[in-house]
Amino acid sequence: MTDAEWAVVRDALPVPGWLEGRGGQPEGYCHRQMVDAVRYLVAGGITWRAMPADFPAWDRVYAFFRRWRDKGLVAEFHDRLRDRVREAAGRDLEPTAGIIDAQSVKGAASVPAASRGFDGGKKVNGRKRHIVVDALGLLLTVMVTAASVTDRDAGQTLLARLRERHRRITLVWADGGYTGRLVDLARDVLAIALTVVRRTDDTTGFVVLPKRWLVERTFAWLMHARRLTRDYETRTDTAEAMIRWSMTTVMSRRLARRPA
Repeated sequence: MTDAEWAVVRDALPVPGWLEGRGGQPEGYCHRQMVDAVRYLVAGGITWRAMPADFPAWDRVYAFFRRWRDKGLVAEFHDRLRDRVREAAGRDLEPTAGIIDAQSVKGAASVPAASRGFDGGKKVNGRKRHIVVDALGLLLTVMVTAASVTDRDAGQTLLARLRERHRRITLVWADGGYTGRLVDLARDVLAIALTVVRRTDDTTGFVVLPKRWLVERTFAWLMHARRLTRDYETRTDTAEAMIRWSMTTVMSRRLARRPA
C-alpha cells in the first residue's frame, strides 16, 4: 500500500478490544504489514507457505487472517470502507436497492467433495459465489455454496442475510434464474421487491442489460485477484473472506485516488 492508501485503511480498521477496555493485550505485530501480506496473497494467488520473506512469517499471517475471519473483523473492515466509498460518492450510508447474481468457478483439488458440485448450465465443477451489490457495484453480502445449488435456493438465504444487515433495502434486481416462488417469498416475507430484468425475445448477441451490468462488473473486479480465479479454499467461510479482502483492495484504492 502507498502511504495515502494506508491512511485510508488505518482509519477503517476495527478497534482492538484492549483500546476500548474490553480486555486482551496489545498486538505484537504491525497491522500494515499484516494487511499488506493478506492482500498480496489474494492478489497474487500464492499459497500461504509461499509468503515472501519481506512479510512476517506465513503462519503468523495466516493466524491473523483466521482470527479476522472467525471474529467477523474482515466483514467489519469491509463494511467501513464501503460506507466511506458511498459517502464520497454522495450516497446515503445505507442502500435502498441492490442487484443479485451468482458466479460459478472451478474448484481446486483442495475443495472437499462435501462443499463442491456440478453446475449443469455453466458446465463447471466447483463452487458458486452468490452476491448482492449496491448501485455502485459494492458488495453488500456474499455466500459461497457448491456449484450444484440453484440460484433460487441460495437466493432465499442470501436475501434473508441482506434483510438482516440492511433494513432499508426494498428493491433487488435479478436475472431469469431467480424467477418463481422466490419472488413471492421476497415480497411476502422479506418485504423486498425482487424485479427480474429479462432479455427481449428478439435480442441477439451481447447486450448490456439495465442494472444487471453492475453486478457483472463486480465479478470482473473479483477476477482480477488471482486467488479468486478458482476456488482453492477448504472452507466456504474462508472463500467468503477472500472475496471481502479483494473488495477492500478495490475500495481503498478508489478512496486513495479521490481528490482531496
